[in-house]
Amino acid sequence: MKKINSVVKLGTVAAFAAVFLAACGSSSSSSSSSAAKTQTLNWMESSALPSMDISTTTDVVSGETLNNTNEGLLRMGKNSKVHPGVAKSYTKSKDGKTYTFNLRKSQWSNGDPVTAQDFVYSWQRTVNPKTASQYAYLFAQVKNANAIMKSKKPVSSLGIKADGKYKVVVTLTKATNYFPDLVANPTFYPQNKKVVQKYGKKYASNAKSNVYNGPFKLTYWTGTSDNWSLTKNNKYWNAKNVKLKKINFKTVKDPQTAVSQYQSGKLSATYLSGQQPKNYKNNKQYVVRKGASTFYIELNEKKDAIFKNVNARKALSLAINRNQFVNKVLQDGSTVLSGYVASDLASYKGQDFADASKTSEGTAYNLAKAKKLWKKALQETGKSSASITLMADDTAAGKNALEYVQSQWSKLPNIKVTNQSLPFKTRLSRSENGEFDAVVSGWGADFADPISFLSLFTSDNSYNNGKWKSTSYDKDIDRANNADANNESARWNDMVSAEKTLMNDQGIIPIYQQAKPQLVKSNVKGVIYFPTGANWDFSKAYIAK
Repeated sequence: MKKINSVVKLGTVAAFAAVFLAACGSSSSSSSSSAAKTQTLNWMESSALPSMDISTTTDVVSGETLNNTNEGLLRMGKNSKVHPGVAKSYTKSKDGKTYTFNLRKSQWSNGDPVTAQDFVYSWQRTVNPKTASQYAYLFAQVKNANAIMKSKKPVSSLGIKADGKYKVVVTLTKATNYFPDLVANPTFYPQNKKVVQKYGKKYASNAKSNVYNGPFKLTYWTGTSDNWSLTKNNKYWNAKNVKLKKINFKTVKDPQTAVSQYQSGKLSATYLSGQQPKNYKNNKQYVVRKGASTFYIELNEKKDAIFKNVNARKALSLAINRNQFVNKVLQDGSTVLSGYVASDLASYKGQDFADASKTSEGTAYNLAKAKKLWKKALQETGKSSASITLMADDTAAGKNALEYVQSQWSKLPNIKVTNQSLPFKTRLSRSENGEFDAVVSGWGADFADPISFLSLFTSDNSYNNGKWKSTSYDKDIDRANNADANNESARWNDMVSAEKTLMNDQGIIPIYQQAKPQLVKSNVKGVIYFPTGANWDFSKAYIAK
């Protein structure tokens, strides 16, 4: 779905000792009893909340928070299936190009009614070039969206209209089967125009400069604080079925600290790292969440000419032993990728996309060949040596990923690799601004279709931070989105072809598909996890006695 950070996974020997701490001490029992009485959930995050602006946010932490404080026309549920949200029902025209959403009467947290106009305003604000939304491309199938984003048509021409206060009519350029999944995404949520205009540049920059129409409302967040809190939104249309009173999100980057807080009852759930997953795998509180999210390295072709050399890119990829990284370093349920698109995301005629698009060397390990290609790349670019700064998040996983890749790349001749570890928000900003040599990036699918991954690396996509370009790749994606949009077989082949082009040209360097091993208190019930989109839904969660 969103730009994702490296969840805390990798620990030290000191962290392993926490495994043997008593899990049911008086402090933990007392905290569990208190949590049940107050219905307070204490949830661990590995990075701070970067943004709450629906139009401009791009990361998974913000998406998760938006998903629980706001609601769109439809809402994502179990098994990534959509169900009614603000829209109590909807219909689709025979040609699949027109959707009519019938809204229920609901309210914002300040008491204002949530109307069709709020959706029209929000969508128009996002596709408006002045907003500079990186996620605006998700509206590509909405009539006139592409022309608006290129400043060729007015924002008012976007294919969304309000028919009275409680009916939204959306017109698409072509039938799009996954459109209902899209509108369940935070980028398609409504926004209160009055509130946006009231706060101006400070809109959504802290908890108070926004309003919310979802199960919870953000009540504590300074805009820079590591922790933030949600409380039950009594104005929510389905508030009677929301059981939690409060959710405290706590950023904990150190694995040992996280486990200690979990053991003492200060956290209701914690991510595991290092040897912890192995030691806890038989524990009843142990859960592994496999996500449709992948981590990969982007190489800045605009900044350094050597990255434009295909042999250099292939050498850097072939030098990484992914099996060793996943099985000996991570040891958390994460898996080796066969390409860029996550496995188990989509299939056609019984074949998984990841298998259909697999190439011989996209994620292979061959150090001998890597050395030969690197030498050749240096010769072709007229260099005697190369210096690379590799950037990643400052989480435990990010730091250890840096160290591992550095150790692998350093085996190549005449290369110097320097690591740069930065806070998630800073790393994200520098990635977007092209202020890097090489960067470990992550992406989670917004919906269960390969295009959610593949759209990122077209020549004109703002998420293509490394500026890799391929005419054949662009043509394949264009056909999948346009000429072959309603031909399932042809569209599938277009996407398979695009993935193979990306891997054969090593436009990016895939590393692994993420899994999130957790310990979750046995009295935490009803939490919904889905591998795509914003991942977590706490609207049905509660703390049992």
